[in-house]
Amino acid sequence: MLVKCNIESSDDFNISHSVTLVPRLEYSVNLLSEIIDTLSEKKSELKESNKDLVSYFDEQEPTHLQSLELEKTYWYCHEVLSVVKKRTSGINGVTSLPEVLPSTIPMIRTISAKLFEIMPNSSQKLSELSVHLGSIVLDSAALTKARFDFSQSNEESARILDEVKLMVDSKISKSYPNVDFFKLCNT
Repeated sequence: MLVKCNIESSDDFNISHSVTLVPRLEYSVNLLSEIIDTLSEKKSELKESNKDLVSYFDEQEPTHLQSLELEKTYWYCHEVLSVVKKRTSGINGVTSLPEVLPSTIPMIRTISAKLFEIMPNSSQKLSELSVHLGSIVLDSAALTKARFDFSQSNEESARILDEVKLMVDSKISKSYPNVDFFKLCNT
């Protein structure tokens, strides 16, 4: 039995698009969780290998500096992606998508760039994730008739990235109290 319906109606458009958002968002959250888990493992492995640097750090030894810088990068990337995951987990309907997701995309792209050389597979997955979230944002905007202020999204993203950087700098400084990070950054 066929039912007559007008395919051009906006209700059909809204229903078909809203139904496709859920699986794409679930896929995106799962991909994000996978990347965070990988970063957690790398962060733990490096922390374990760096544990001797707490007592025996030599600022003249390039491998010590590189190792601490790598640990700091893992921490930073992990924390930023955790913020993104927390924000995406707080989505409670189609109307919240255009409010929550636009600022997460620049954060994901920033982390993808940071991981490009040290974790190329994760960087690639983050690029894929930003594309998926971008398409979800656009489709949700079509559904909700939302408008975007990209400068506001970029400012919010930059503010969050700065906050996470300060938090990570503090954690790393507490983990390695014998290392003068301020001095190392200015040399």
